[in-house]
This record gives sequence, structure tokens and C-alpha cells, in this order.
Amino acid sequence: MIYQPREDSYLLQKQVKKYSRNKKVIDIGSGKGIQAETAIKAKAKSLTATDIDNNSISLLKNKFKNNENIKIVKSNLFSKINKKEKFDLIIFNPPYLPEDKREDKESRKATTGGKRGDEIILKFINQANNYLSKDGIILIVISSLTPQNRINKLLSKLKLKKKLLAKQSFFMENLQVWQVKKAQQSINTQYLHEI
Repeated sequence: MIYQPREDSYLLQKQVKKYSRNKKVIDIGSGKGIQAETAIKAKAKSLTATDIDNNSISLLKNKFKNNENIKIVKSNLFSKINKKEKFDLIIFNPPYLPEDKREDKESRKATTGGKRGDEIILKFINQANNYLSKDGIILIVISSLTPQNRINKLLSKLKLKKKLLAKQSFFMENLQVWQVKKAQQSINTQYLHEI
């Protein structure tokens, strides 16, 4: 099942438009390609669009067949991305909801982030950190229904810092777009005085 763009997609899209210019971009879990398309229209230098779903990959290949700056890769997160590649902008609108057994299996693939709801995000952050260029950023959607404690601990452990870029309230949840990037190393002023 390909995730149909919804409120979270449009909230993220506004930020993708602002941050893509002249950037080497990867869109993880591209789905119908709304973020990929936005990045290209915003003059991204290059773009890799990935998804785990065969139907999504076919749709993306068809949609972007005449653009040589776009690479389409069937991948579970970064599993098929060259380990040496670094990206200036990593985009992810993850499945972020806790498991709901009442939801059908096909639909769950697009919405459920694991039993608690944070598992896929944790896996993504662990992997994304290795693909982030020195000054690169991650744009990710988080829901108020997603437990954030373990996400915040992992960001801290990996020396990544987050910043809230956008938020929107809906009847059952609040959606947020976070910017995540490497924390700048502070210069040791004591060392400078000793020189």
C-alpha cells in the first residue's frame, strides 16, 4: 500500500521547499514522491528517492523517468544506499503510530512505527547519522502519539540536536516537523588560552 499524502505530508513539504536548494537530497520512504517532487522543484542538486514498497518504486520510476538527477532505489531505510554516500538533506515522513490491531495489515505498513510507535524512527536515526554530511540536516515528522523519550535519548547519545520547525494540531494529535543535525563541537577556550 502506498501512503496517500495527508496533513503530515503537507506540513513536511513546506520545510522541504525551504531547505532543498543546491542540496544533495535523499527522501526515505518516498511513497508517491511528494517530498521528492518538492525537492526537485526547489532546485535540489541531486535526489535519491527510496521506498520498501514495489508499487511505490514503480510509480516513482515512472514519475521521474526523464530526470537524470533522480535515482530511485528499493531500500528498507538505508539498507541499499552506498555506505560512503553523504547527504545534505535527509527527508523522512515515517510511520509513527503505535500498533493498533484493529487496523488492517496493509494499512499498518504505512502508518505503524512499531508496537510503541517509535521503533522505525529509532532505527532510522541510528542509520541516518552515518549518511549525514558535516553540515547536513534531517527533516522528520513526529506525532504527539509517538513516544519521544527514547528518541530524545538517542539524539543526545549520537550528539544530534533537534529544533522544532513547524507544528499543527488536529483533532486526535499534534504533528511536528523537526530539524535534526549534528551538534557543533564547542571550541575548548581553555586550550586556546594555553597557546
